[in-house]
This record gives sequence, C-alpha cells and structure tokens, in this order.
Amino acid sequence: MSDMADYEEKARNAIKAFWGVKDAATKAQIERGVQDVGSRGAVTAGKHLDAFVPLFKDVANGHGLKGLEFHLGRQVPVLPGYFRPTKEWDLIITHRKLLVAVFELKSIGSSFGNNMNNRSEEAIGAAHDFWTAFREGAFGKDVPPPFLGWLMIMRDCTGSTSPVRVKEQHFPVFPEFQGASYAQRCDILCRRLVQEKLYTATALMLTPDEAGKETGEFRQLSDTGSFRRFIATFAGHMTGLAAGARS
Repeated sequence: MSDMADYEEKARNAIKAFWGVKDAATKAQIERGVQDVGSRGAVTAGKHLDAFVPLFKDVANGHGLKGLEFHLGRQVPVLPGYFRPTKEWDLIITHRKLLVAVFELKSIGSSFGNNMNNRSEEAIGAAHDFWTAFREGAFGKDVPPPFLGWLMIMRDCTGSTSPVRVKEQHFPVFPEFQGASYAQRCDILCRRLVQEKLYTATALMLTPDEAGKETGEFRQLSDTGSFRRFIATFAGHMTGLAAGARS
C-alpha cells in the first residue's frame, strides 16, 4: 500500500472516530440534562478531531526529520501573536526549538450559515496574526517559514450542500458566491486561503452521517481543498526541512 493510500485509510478511521466522539458527547450532555443547540454539544466536548493528530504525526515522522516534538492538549500548543498576546492552536510541531508546523482543526455539523461566517473570520484573522508575528521574529530570527494548515470537517447533508441566496443590497458579490452552498463557500475559502498565502495548505472534508460513522466516508469539492493535496503539501514541507538539516 502506498503512503498516500495508507494516509487516506487513516483519514477514514479518523472520520469514524470523529463521528463516534460527536455521538458520545451529545449523548452525555443529554444524560446530564444539558443540550447545546444543534450539533454544538458534540463540538464543545473538545475531542472530536483528536483522531487526526496521530495521522499528522505519522506524516511528520515519516519524512526524514528525527527528534520532532509534538505539542497538544496538556502540552499547551500556544504561540505568541502580534495583535494579541497568544493563540492556542490544535497541534504544534517543533524540532530543536524550531517551529516546524502548526495545525488548526475545525468542524461544522449544523447552523451552517453562522458557523461558516465565524470560522471564516477566525481562519483569516488567526493566519494574519500568525504571519505578522512570524515576520516580527516571534518564532526566531532568520528561520524558515513553518507549515500552517487548516482542516475543516463538514457534515455532508442538505443543509450544507443546497444553494444559498446572498444579500446584494449595495454591491454585487463575486459571481462564484451566487447560489453557492455553504460547502461550496467553504471550498472557495480553502482555495483562497492558500492562494493568498495565509495557509500553506487547507482541506475541506465532507462526510455524511451514516456512511461517515460506518466507513469513514468523505469527499472534497476541489483538488486545492482536498485532503490528498493537504497531506502531500505537508509531507513535502517535512522532506524539505529534512534535506536542509542534512546539508
């Protein structure tokens, strides 16, 4: 089995784990008599995307650079910002005090309109803050740019894939947003975050309820925003760092 096929199989296992944690978190809240709106209860449990972390570790460890350190959870994946003191990320990878890679993992299972607006603003703002801090030497002087990755898991359902009208009271929106579903809006966001060099790689993984729970099924809407491109870009980044370390 090729490395990419192996990573895609691990991604399907991570999707299954994602759905399992969502269901368990929602059930636990109902049993406690606390129920968040929509699917938010599952997301606020805080563990719904942890299953992707071992996959990223495998990619990082498999491309030549030894002695990597992985910071998440209690290891406090916090970095300094420029417009704010600090920002907590989902996973930080370092190598001998060099910042190697940073990951932000998000999901949306309901309230797609409000959530997409919020996630878009967060993604843009966090990246701008990060690269400004990098420019100002917050992560060291004369160091190579780290990999910055943004991954979105979105429920594949009518609410996320149906066309959505936009308000154009004063000026027209860009044509690609007219009639675009929330999933398509997210895919556009993924592509433009990379085009504008705010993130090194992004990915949107659409996963349906039943098939996602049973087999880890997921799909993407474009090559730029695909999981395959995300992993290939990250692997290339790690290979380049390893080659630089040997030179």
